[in-house]
Amino acid sequence: MSNPAATILVVEDDAIVRMLIVDVLEELEFTVLEAEDGPAALQFVNDQAQVIDLMMTDVGLPGMDGKELAFKARESRASLPVLFASGYAENIDVPAGMHVIGKPFSIDQLRDKVKGVLQLQAAS
Repeated sequence: MSNPAATILVVEDDAIVRMLIVDVLEELEFTVLEAEDGPAALQFVNDQAQVIDLMMTDVGLPGMDGKELAFKARESRASLPVLFASGYAENIDVPAGMHVIGKPFSIDQLRDKVKGVLQLQAAS
């Protein structure tokens, strides 16, 4: 028996990029929630009935950037794993429990990174 699919919240302001990420994750049989910005993402995060196993967010979001979003999300979900996507991945300092994937990334890189983060979370 396989585990039920993990639920991933994808936060990306570029609709085309978001659609591509969502398509890949859905093909990998994850349940995917979509948000175009920080406030939309926080609506999911603040709904305690909503399962979220991982939040994947672009760093460069309009208004509230990905790091601000991550800290706000952690206020209501202290152990929520966060995966930042950034074109400048090597320049990002990430807090504990948060991870980075550099853009552009391949489907395989995305799959491996997401699965790796979820396995780390399951082990902790």
